[in-house]
Amino acid sequence: MENKEFFAALTDLVKEKGISEEAFIATLENALASAYKKQFEGGAEIAVSLNAELGTIEFRATRYIVEEVTDKDKEISLEEAQEINPEYQVGDTIVKSFIPKDFGRIAAQTAKQVILQKLHEAERDNTLSEFSDKEGELMEGVIRKIDDRNVYVEIGDKKIEGVMPPQDRVASERYVVGEKLKVFVKRVKNNGRNSQVVVSRTAQGLVKKLFEEQVPEIAQGIVEIKEIAREPGHRTKMAILSNDARVDAVGACVGNRGARVNAVVEELGGEKIDIILWNEDPLAFIYKALSPATVLSVTARGERSAMAIVPDDKLSLAIGRDGQNARLAARLTGWKIDVKSASSPEAAEVLAAIENEETDESEE
Repeated sequence: MENKEFFAALTDLVKEKGISEEAFIATLENALASAYKKQFEGGAEIAVSLNAELGTIEFRATRYIVEEVTDKDKEISLEEAQEINPEYQVGDTIVKSFIPKDFGRIAAQTAKQVILQKLHEAERDNTLSEFSDKEGELMEGVIRKIDDRNVYVEIGDKKIEGVMPPQDRVASERYVVGEKLKVFVKRVKNNGRNSQVVVSRTAQGLVKKLFEEQVPEIAQGIVEIKEIAREPGHRTKMAILSNDARVDAVGACVGNRGARVNAVVEELGGEKIDIILWNEDPLAFIYKALSPATVLSVTARGERSAMAIVPDDKLSLAIGRDGQNARLAARLTGWKIDVKSASSPEAAEVLAAIENEETDESEE
């Protein structure tokens, strides 16, 4: 079977689609063999070889030499085999090249469908391979579809479909087809039929990338984001550090009249953001982490556990609604934090001890 025009068209196709010619030929060989098997059920094992250089397509049938034939289509007895060649032995195979005479319209259509499917998969996988370096990046996309489970966002110049599963959606956000929004590329999975780009609106990385976009000092590494604790749609605490003593880290993130932080808050639909100076001293860090509440004292109470004492009228602020502020402070610092009001017996005892220490020091 010769068809140089066919191979010329194939060469043009793989160039246009940016697909490996070797991979495409392998796909086509499998498609043709599959189509033949569907039209001619049973029969010997079929393999197809394409030679683009010669412009040929060769079908090969393989039969196995056995002592006792149980499948006459795929097996041949030793006696029959030795009539072909006396040197054949049990376990050998006989491979015969042939040109199918009745490889008709149905088989050709089947081959076409398989080829188109494989071509689509190859294009998708190639595009995803190019997209793999976008993992962990911030991208703007357009919502193209919403079903009972996922939101599908079209992202990138090649309009790759990103999937936003339920756990990556913010409960308070409403998603509308055609709406533009920024997403964090959480994961790029490129493994054949299950290839997928997972995007997120709940990831901590989204907040980090939004600040990198708004604050040049972060993008340049002058200001460093050390930790982020987030309850999407409600509140984020972000600990930062300046690597240059001349640069005010908090001021850089807040911006002139709050322009920078407000831009991030707006993108996050009004999510509150506490910007906190990171401190390598964990107790000093906890002081800041409980912001916006005033903290009177923080004392260690065991391994990565501390008690924070706040004025009575600031207790609800320090704990936060449903415990949110204290919970985020604990996540940010990595410490268990027990918040106590100043009038509680345990706190009063600690404050009295601190006051006595200060008195003794002043007398000395």
